[in-house]
Amino acid sequence: MGIYEELIERGLIAQVTNEEEIKNMINNGKAVFYIGFDCTADSLTAGHFMALTLMKRLQMAGNKPIALIGGGTTMIGDPSGRTDMRKMLTREDIEHNAECFKRQMERFIDFGEGKARMINNADWLLNLNYVDLLREVGACFSVNNMLRAECYKQRMEKGLSFLEFNYMIMQSYDFYYLFQHYDCNMQFGGDDQWSNMLGGTELIRRKLGKDAHAMTITLLTDSQGKKMGKTAGNAVWLDANKTSPYDFYQYWRNVDDADVMKCIRMLTFLPLEQIREMEGWEGSRLNQAKEILAFELTAMVHGEEEARKAETAAKALFGGGAGSADIPTLELGEADLVDGAADIMTLLVKTGLCPSKSDARRNIQQGGVTANDEKITDIAKIFPAEELKAGVILKRGKKSFYKVVLK
Repeated sequence: MGIYEELIERGLIAQVTNEEEIKNMINNGKAVFYIGFDCTADSLTAGHFMALTLMKRLQMAGNKPIALIGGGTTMIGDPSGRTDMRKMLTREDIEHNAECFKRQMERFIDFGEGKARMINNADWLLNLNYVDLLREVGACFSVNNMLRAECYKQRMEKGLSFLEFNYMIMQSYDFYYLFQHYDCNMQFGGDDQWSNMLGGTELIRRKLGKDAHAMTITLLTDSQGKKMGKTAGNAVWLDANKTSPYDFYQYWRNVDDADVMKCIRMLTFLPLEQIREMEGWEGSRLNQAKEILAFELTAMVHGEEEARKAETAAKALFGGGAGSADIPTLELGEADLVDGAADIMTLLVKTGLCPSKSDARRNIQQGGVTANDEKITDIAKIFPAEELKAGVILKRGKKSFYKVVLK
């Protein structure tokens, strides 16, 4: 089985152009492909996993990835999948975010000499002359066709800024530039990017002739892909300072039953033979599959040692143990106490288990909070210093834990 056939079996391919040519190039390690990453935050999220693991798979098969950092396109903002306009970032913010992305990508991709490249589209987009761009590129785009694109249609009712309307042209120009200057012959992206990506393929064809072999593949981004990396309204970050290895492990350990095998196929590097054997797992074995998924992805991002610690901590908690040194911990000082104690609602907010005191109150009243395995029913519950010195394991719902200790 070639790598292209493996991508299909793993459920990663949504739609392609030039399929036979793409298959031959990928299977023979001849693809020079890019995936774009707009720098809207200072960390990648679990939602980037599909792209990062794809780049790693293809590089292992001899193909050459280009990680395109969107230093230029981030200044415009991609309207795809959004109902409102993105927050405008400064150039300094974007450059800082790009540096953070680079450090995280190096865990997945080999950027050694002759291997992968990391390129920032600010290098060419920010120096473009507007009139020259309109004459060279704008003439190749039909406004009628652009407005039919799904990424624009969903925004028309609430309003689409002219700034965002230019995003398709900028993304298309990226492929055109990479094709000319870096021998990039293929682009990958989510299926919600299909219209933008076809724009790049068509621009190359129109500017350089029908014999220009530029190909497009979109990854399958179904409902799981769209929600991947989101939990309780917050992003699941790859940066350990934003999402601890334990919380990262717990997120994947608690994916829906219906999604666990899909995630294992798409995101892990387990052999397909092993995955096929797991397909019929049910009950406790399905929980085992979730543990495998959580360990594999946590090890990929944070290393095997941190993954083992997270696994041990999770099993201690789910097994009814009193706790573990590897559970996320909030350390309090004497200055954090009021009259020698701390109240439950303050602790729930400080640990991040609840975003506000009103949410903490609601969770307590609904019976969703425990401390050291005892249900809390009193919103005025306090923990004296002696109890906090011994350590209190707070739990909200079935999945979220935190240890509070007074030092």
